Amino acid sequence: MRMPNRTPLYAAHVAHGAKMVDFAGWEMPIHYGSQLEEHHQVRRAAGMFDVSHMAVVDLHGSKTRDFLRYMLANDVAKLDGKPGKAIYSCMLNERGGVIDDLIVYHMDNVWYRVVVNAGNRERDLAWLLRHASSFDVEVALRDDLAMIAVQGPQARDKVHALLRHGVEQAKALERFSALELGELFIARTGYTGEDGYEIIMPLEEVEDWWQSLHEAGVRPCGLGARDTLRLEAGMNLHGHEMNEDTSPLISGLAWTIAWEPADRQFLGRKPIDEERARGPSQQLIGLVLEDKGVLRAGQKVVIEGDGEGITTSGSFSPTMGGAIALARVPRSEATHCQVDIRGKLLKARIVKPPFVRNGKVVV
Repeated sequence: MRMPNRTPLYAAHVAHGAKMVDFAGWEMPIHYGSQLEEHHQVRRAAGMFDVSHMAVVDLHGSKTRDFLRYMLANDVAKLDGKPGKAIYSCMLNERGGVIDDLIVYHMDNVWYRVVVNAGNRERDLAWLLRHASSFDVEVALRDDLAMIAVQGPQARDKVHALLRHGVEQAKALERFSALELGELFIARTGYTGEDGYEIIMPLEEVEDWWQSLHEAGVRPCGLGARDTLRLEAGMNLHGHEMNEDTSPLISGLAWTIAWEPADRQFLGRKPIDEERARGPSQQLIGLVLEDKGVLRAGQKVVIEGDGEGITTSGSFSPTMGGAIALARVPRSEATHCQVDIRGKLLKARIVKPPFVRNGKVVV
């Protein structure tokens, strides 16, 4: 039996009373006593997450830009002349299905940094390596690095107070951008719907940073809160809202596709071009349950006169105080639907995600 991997912060999690679970082959904290309190901490102040299980991949070579323009549905040419800027993109298979979603940072003309999901790291790396040789691109998995996400309205100020230098540079950093400060790679990105940083650093530095952040009042948060936060923010989770059998067009991710220039032939373009031309048969929507009940992934959604769909993610929303979900359903103009919960059809309101932005309910 294969033992789960552990991040360099495993001992710190245990010391802080974390309940550990197996997630994508990694032993990770689900919460530190109260998932609800951790969720509110991020919405109201600042929380931190160990995301060292995610894979940092550095791509080097004179043709790296061309390689990524072929590999990704979004276009890294948007980043030309903008060192440190990042884009979010899907990486598709030949059928137009989503292998993974990722963030890619343009650091200079021959170096791009890609951060991919923990559950897909081996598959993503194999896919990149499979195609890299044609472009003479070096693909390096940075197992020597760890990552902490610091999120919330007070997150940036908390980090700035701990920086030894480069504070003004960090304060000037735009959203979806990154900078290097010595051995730190600081990106103004996240997965919570709040402002903050994702900080990549050498393995040997991460425990000191975790402890310093904790002493500064940044609360450790687990995967449970991370999931309810991203759901409120309307953010996709691979294996739920998208997978290798679903296209970005039916996963709420059409906005991540760079259709122009029309002659850029990225992997998966032909089938999604065809799907776009005929019109996608489904759409990703948000649901707010109006009856009493619990929304979870995999529940049947019924839209009268238009057909049936399925919830892809669902949970209690701590910020809204009720049940919410994302669902893939037939295209429809309906404003309400029903969700089959344990054999009962309960009423839900159809909304456009996100549910919460910068701590405020927006639906």
